[in-house]
Amino acid sequence: MVKKRTWASIYLFCVFVVLYLPIFYLMFYSFNKAGTMTHFTGFTLDWYKEVFSDKRLIVIVIDTVIVALLSSVISTALGVVGALAVYSTKRRSAKNALLSLNNILMVSPDVIIGASFLILFTLIGIKLGFVSVLLAHIAFSVPIVVLMVLPKLQEMSPTFIDAARDLGARRRDVLLKVVLPFITPGIFAGFFMALTYSLDDFAVTFFVTGNGFSTLSVEIYSRARQGISMSVNALSTLIFLITLAIVLVYYFFSNGIGKAKSYSGGRRV
Repeated sequence: MVKKRTWASIYLFCVFVVLYLPIFYLMFYSFNKAGTMTHFTGFTLDWYKEVFSDKRLIVIVIDTVIVALLSSVISTALGVVGALAVYSTKRRSAKNALLSLNNILMVSPDVIIGASFLILFTLIGIKLGFVSVLLAHIAFSVPIVVLMVLPKLQEMSPTFIDAARDLGARRRDVLLKVVLPFITPGIFAGFFMALTYSLDDFAVTFFVTGNGFSTLSVEIYSRARQGISMSVNALSTLIFLITLAIVLVYYFFSNGIGKAKSYSGGRRV
């Protein structure tokens, strides 16, 4: 048993090294004064100053954040409705069909999804830009929210709803005062997942962006194609730190909700 745990720990350590070593390598050389990724000659913040002094890049950052927040809020609302629809479906075959349709976007390659959206927007006359990127991000974020919320609904005992109805609660009251408070952790999990997916997405966004509109992932790709630049490293480092901050906020927030639910009336249940 001890040997199995030791090997499991070694395996996890190797996985984390493979995943994070390139990121830390990139972050380290974002402070390189020489401007190369071969020899570190001295510490400097010039590359970060270059990022913050780039007005076009600042606009792109703002656009990226706006798209991420809007798509996350809208997809969270739609995803909650979708999860409730799947949960309330009584026929098993219909429920499985809805889940299969929901999971199509999760398992389909991003290139196919992006190309499909590009064809769709071209056919219906939507100009490529802010609107097309926002719609695409909402579309691929909704299934993520559904998968985050649905397990919380399945954990909820039907007796909660029955008890609320026996006490005279209307459907609206049951939804607002019983169901939504219970699935709140799943809702926030879906929101933060949608937010990180939107900030990180490149493949789908690359197909549907245009008219001078861009996001950080597409901009980093465009700059990286022009050659190695420490400003790209600095920008990538900032994105990684922002994503890490979002994960930590969600972690502490979810722990706070868990601790709050473990108490009732000032005492532990």
